[in-house]
Amino acid sequence: MRVIITDFAKNQIRETAKYIQKEFGKISKDNFMKNVQLTRKLIGTNPYLGILEPLLENEPGNNRSIVVNSFNKLIYHIVDDHIEVSAFWDMRREPDSLIGQIISEQ
Repeated sequence: MRVIITDFAKNQIRETAKYIQKEFGKISKDNFMKNVQLTRKLIGTNPYLGILEPLLENEPGNNRSIVVNSFNKLIYHIVDDHIEVSAFWDMRREPDSLIGQIISEQ
């Protein structure tokens, strides 16, 4: 299944990659990006691999999440013939802000 990453999620991924490179170096950033791509491929072949996101259970869209690394997860939902990644979430952040971001982007 085709995986589309929204501009909002792309920006979050880019910002995280920049931070990782600045703090931990290019190899760490490259490994991070490989994990993002691997996760993207996994959900493309197994759309229901991610769990229904508990923080968004009361919101429309059957939002799912899948952990990319120790600190981040992709938030996505299945739309007819494709998967839309709506956010790249830093799990150390305040959970209520995830809800606000997802709602404003949908």
